[in-house]
Amino acid sequence: MNGDVSTGPRRPGMRQVAREAGVSPTTVSNVLNNPELVAEETRRRVHAAMERVGYLPDNAARRLRGVPSPLVGAVTLDIAGPFFTEVCRGVEDRLLQDGCMLMTCSTDLQPGRERHYLQELEKQRVRGVLVTPAESDLDPLVALAARGVPVVLLDHRSDGRLCSVSMDNEWGGEQVAAHLIGLGHRRVALLGAAIEVQQTAERHRGVRRAFLNAGLDPDRGVLDVRVPSPDITVTAAAALEDVLGAADPPTAILCLNDTAALGVIGGLRERGIAVPGEMSVVGYDDVAFAAELAPALTTVWQPKRELGRVAAELLLDEARPGHRHQKLVYRPRLVVRASTAPPRR
Repeated sequence: MNGDVSTGPRRPGMRQVAREAGVSPTTVSNVLNNPELVAEETRRRVHAAMERVGYLPDNAARRLRGVPSPLVGAVTLDIAGPFFTEVCRGVEDRLLQDGCMLMTCSTDLQPGRERHYLQELEKQRVRGVLVTPAESDLDPLVALAARGVPVVLLDHRSDGRLCSVSMDNEWGGEQVAAHLIGLGHRRVALLGAAIEVQQTAERHRGVRRAFLNAGLDPDRGVLDVRVPSPDITVTAAAALEDVLGAADPPTAILCLNDTAALGVIGGLRERGIAVPGEMSVVGYDDVAFAAELAPALTTVWQPKRELGRVAAELLLDEARPGHRHQKLVYRPRLVVRASTAPPRR
């Protein structure tokens, strides 16, 4: 055997990055491992230098040295839904500022899928996870946090043991029901998920409270219809059979989200039922297409990107000294458009 061993081209190192950026190797190390210690302008210069020289940090080696992983997991109900798409974009934008990357997973409200994803993310030693729980029991998530994986609840109210960012869904449900009652509607169909999660349960309570506040019996005024979660546009349209076939048909339909409202409006159009002339329709979330529908959709606005940004901020803050759990609640806003009107007499 001879002693000539071909090792190929060497990967660029931190010293080369430091020379390219005009900083010390220690500064480059801090940008990678302790970015909060480095001014934003310097961080940008170092990251630009990394791109120019083709430097890639060895994340496995960094973890062995106790440096947090740049990976963050988001376990949501359905990443394909416009609401969670916008929320996760807010998460992604904030994580990028600290050099982190987002991994997204959808549970479809299946606890088994949620457990699988959380186990796999823990094996990857992610920096933390943002979770929209499929179940009300938070004990497994609290246990995960106790094992060293920070957890922040996303679009779900905490019991105080974890950080959370959520919406005041009771307020949202009450406002939209009060709007319909004010128009003269006395019988409203409430389309909710087949498996009720915290968010929809709170909206139900808000709708019932609006009826009670108006001196109306919610048991007579609210028709509860459950819709399977997969392919919500199609299943919401199919649920119209239960709505229109009720002994006392409603004059308005309140949908669990704007995607369901899209399916409902399409299903009503196929049946020759005018919106809002013969049936008022309300969505929830105020996603991008809501104002473009015909008719434009009355809905409930939620600060989707802000929810994601703040949730990411709380997760990153978990590692900082003196961190205290926070339970942040945002208030939604009713947006009245053309899909609601007084009922036909």
